[in-house]
Amino acid sequence: MSCRQRYNELQSERQQFLDVAYECSQLTLPYLISRDDENTTHRQLKTPWQSVGAKACVTLASKLMLALLPPQTSFFKLQVRDDKLGEDLDPEIRSELDLSFSKMERMVMDSINSSNDRVVVHQAIKHLIVGGNSLIFMGKEGLKNYPLNRYVVDRDGNGNVIEIVTKELISRRVLGLPPAVEKKPNEVSAGGGLNGKTGTNTFDDDVEVYTHVKLDKNNGRWTWYQEAEDKMLPKSTSTAPKNASPWLVLRFNTFDGEAYGRGRVEEFLGDLKSLEALSQALIEGSAAAAKVVFLVSPSSTTKPQTLAQAGNGAIIQGRPDDVQVVQVGKTADFRTAYEMANQLGQRISDAFMVLNIRQSERTTAEEVRLTQLELEQQLGGMFSLLTVEFLKPYLDRTLMVLQRSGQLPKLPKGIVRPQIVAGVNALGRGQDRESLIQFITTIAQTMGPESIAKFINPDEYIKRLATAQGIDVLNLVKSMSEIQGQTQQQQQMMAQQELIKQAGQFASSPMADPTKNPQAMEMMNGLTGIQEADPDPQG
Repeated sequence: MSCRQRYNELQSERQQFLDVAYECSQLTLPYLISRDDENTTHRQLKTPWQSVGAKACVTLASKLMLALLPPQTSFFKLQVRDDKLGEDLDPEIRSELDLSFSKMERMVMDSINSSNDRVVVHQAIKHLIVGGNSLIFMGKEGLKNYPLNRYVVDRDGNGNVIEIVTKELISRRVLGLPPAVEKKPNEVSAGGGLNGKTGTNTFDDDVEVYTHVKLDKNNGRWTWYQEAEDKMLPKSTSTAPKNASPWLVLRFNTFDGEAYGRGRVEEFLGDLKSLEALSQALIEGSAAAAKVVFLVSPSSTTKPQTLAQAGNGAIIQGRPDDVQVVQVGKTADFRTAYEMANQLGQRISDAFMVLNIRQSERTTAEEVRLTQLELEQQLGGMFSLLTVEFLKPYLDRTLMVLQRSGQLPKLPKGIVRPQIVAGVNALGRGQDRESLIQFITTIAQTMGPESIAKFINPDEYIKRLATAQGIDVLNLVKSMSEIQGQTQQQQQMMAQQELIKQAGQFASSPMADPTKNPQAMEMMNGLTGIQEADPDPQG
């Protein structure tokens, strides 16, 4: 069976999801998703009557991308498994490992920052929000995003991907294929040109290229190849490990028994449809109400031409009753529609995590922070599936590519494992930070600030706070042994200074005068001998 035939077989199952995704795209971002049979070259996009859907999708996509791939910190962390190395690992060795791992994390993030990964990921997240599905291919030249109308997928009973078929139009010159057979001048189509196009010697320059990706159950590896015109392209076969596949099939929401996902827009499609209809009615009604038309009675002495030519402040002959202005008289109806449209817009904004600050003179910074924290906590369900289906495979593939190219040393298998610290884990750390700060604040307010120094261990508090904020405390925060050593050194220095001060006071006293006290010289010599023998005053 050719790739084209397999694509057509799996296309029927995808059709219902593509229809819903296309409808959602028309109300939010019309350029995002098109039908499978549409000509993308000459497609006319529909302009929505409202921009609430577009703003909501772009805002949510930006928040998800910044949370999944933060630009300032790493979204993963390399850790040593304690069950492999044991609990008796030397702290100095662990610190050296942490430093090496931190350097490797920065190398990976530098590689990601220098590529176009974030641009493609942001585009894929918009497809997930609107259509619920997206496919990312991690090639040698960077990431590539496939919309829903250009790929089909098949899954097993557990929801794992076992087969992918993509479809795309590529120029024959790029593939190195011979040009299509040209039509003779007398073979003119009904469109007025050759082969449906205007011109003299035109031919179809694009060809449909299908890529068939399948999981081999025998060796557990992914294999794929490409076909054009039902013929396999040379040097198009490739393989990849099962856990490091370059094909990432993403879904926004998953349901049992469905090979494709559902988008966020589909969940609020009713509100978007109602808002679209109300916005159209309000805009058209406002345009009709803004139109100014004067009616002149046919039996009046005032001529319409005289009224039309009269300037501002002009004086003409006529009666006021002969001239009237056409009024729509739908102000109350417009107000009802306007209030309903505002309610729908507010509901959509809340669902898509758009931060709306209460406009008042008493709005405090704490209220804004709590509102933003509540919005971030609502992203927990959205992060769950993206962390499993995107972040983990994306990290595994990136590490494998960097290790094969020699840019990153190979990690000991089974001893070092990467841990995702973005997404849901980042939200968990944020909740720990808020709880920790609230706990300390409550103790200080109820029991007094002195109770913190009495009952709270500052070393443990600083470590937990740094962990909750994702800050590495290595060589940043002093350990208890270092603090104790510095304290003892300061005490010794203070004791030495006090001893020297006492010796000076004794030397200036009458008891230290040898003429008045014969034993003073022996006492001074004894004191000097003690200092030379043991400089430590405590000794």
